[in-house]
Amino acid sequence: MIFIAALVLVVFSLATFLWARAAARRRARDTRLHSRPVYHGLYGLIWTAVPALLLLMAVASFDGRVTQSVLVSAASDTVMSMEAPRREAFFNDARRVAEGSRPNIEWSGALETEFDETAARASRVSGTLRWGAIFAAFALALIGGTLAVRRFSPERRVRNRVEGWATGVLFLSSAVAVLTTVGIVASLVLESIRFFQAVPIGEFLLGTQWSPQIAIRMDQVGSTGAFGAAPLFVGTFLIMMIAMLVAGPIGLFSAIYLSEYAGGKTRAIIKPLLEVLAGVPTVVYGFFAALTVGPAFREFFNWIGAQLVGGPLDGIGQYLLLVQNQMALVAGAVMGIMLIPFVSSLSDDIINAVPQSLRDGSYALGATQSETVTRVLLPAALPGIAGAFLLAISRAIGETMIVTMAAGLAANMTLNPLDTVTTVTVQIVTLLTGDQEFNSPKTLAAFGLGLTLFVVTLILNIVAQRIVLAYREQYD
Repeated sequence: MIFIAALVLVVFSLATFLWARAAARRRARDTRLHSRPVYHGLYGLIWTAVPALLLLMAVASFDGRVTQSVLVSAASDTVMSMEAPRREAFFNDARRVAEGSRPNIEWSGALETEFDETAARASRVSGTLRWGAIFAAFALALIGGTLAVRRFSPERRVRNRVEGWATGVLFLSSAVAVLTTVGIVASLVLESIRFFQAVPIGEFLLGTQWSPQIAIRMDQVGSTGAFGAAPLFVGTFLIMMIAMLVAGPIGLFSAIYLSEYAGGKTRAIIKPLLEVLAGVPTVVYGFFAALTVGPAFREFFNWIGAQLVGGPLDGIGQYLLLVQNQMALVAGAVMGIMLIPFVSSLSDDIINAVPQSLRDGSYALGATQSETVTRVLLPAALPGIAGAFLLAISRAIGETMIVTMAAGLAANMTLNPLDTVTTVTVQIVTLLTGDQEFNSPKTLAAFGLGLTLFVVTLILNIVAQRIVLAYREQYD
């Protein structure tokens, strides 16, 4: 209902825009206007649409809460004496029935009559709110549009007012972005403080045992838990390094080839094919790693181990025979394939942005094409290439699905790429999956990990900025 009313208001506002603009054009034939007719149309549209749509949005946002408050205040002692979860389900089902849906629970017995009355009350309250908001919105639209059009005068500075609205919208958008960042950081910091009150920060950062499976309620039995996150950091670093060893050279060399060596037809075919990799969902990469790459790597290392058994390297052979599908090497290799377009596309654009005059000058001095690439183009594009690599590193650090499906969940303190490891993001997902009690160190550990990941990412950005400032070169 609210959505349909909003659509009608949009159509009505567009009609007001056309009407006000046409009226301004007619007046412009006889006298000179301060602002173009389109600004008069926009002024009428703003005063017709904005107040009315804001009212509808407010009602749509708070309708449920207002209805819930009315239902709670009018509920009988029988309903209010129920346990909190059951009472909440009762009111939610009443609102569902009022909206035309089926209840989740069949309320029978003494509560059946009470439920029917509550559902009818919810329907009346919600209907009154919505219809009242619709009538009020259309009244605001009519009043706003009429006043905007009737206050028309040739010398009126309508353009300044419209641009003032545009400036306000842009400022509001910037403020929302900034406040969102502040909110994210504040939530991480506040919850992390609660976690570090239970677990010392030194133990968290330097501890080598990660086993957060503790009891989250008094009636449960669980271990005391261990919150040493060093294995998670090592696993994240290991997989990120493997991924960058795959994506970095392949992506950069692909960019150089596409930018400097490939012909127009070849570039038109290869570049879109590379960029397709960026659009593949990460869960598909995870399936690819678990079902194809993992078994292939296992068979390869098992075969090498079988060749080494019985010889001088019998111990290594025995170890390779035990290699399984899930390992850091599989996750890192597949993640590197996923990151190739991040490095390739950005590096290609950056190399192409280097002025052609530098290439021409290098060739004029007798340099070959390879010398021009290594001694002129790459140094000139170094800040941008460093940014591309940083973006790929950040993407690798934040990847979850591939690691979960290809590297496992075991928090092992190892740099062996053939072992099972886990990462910070995987453990955050694991800790926040299912019913959780946010007074437990187990759940709060996710915020500690998130804050640590945020700080590491911030440091990486600062280092990248330093690299850019140190190696930036200015060209005419």
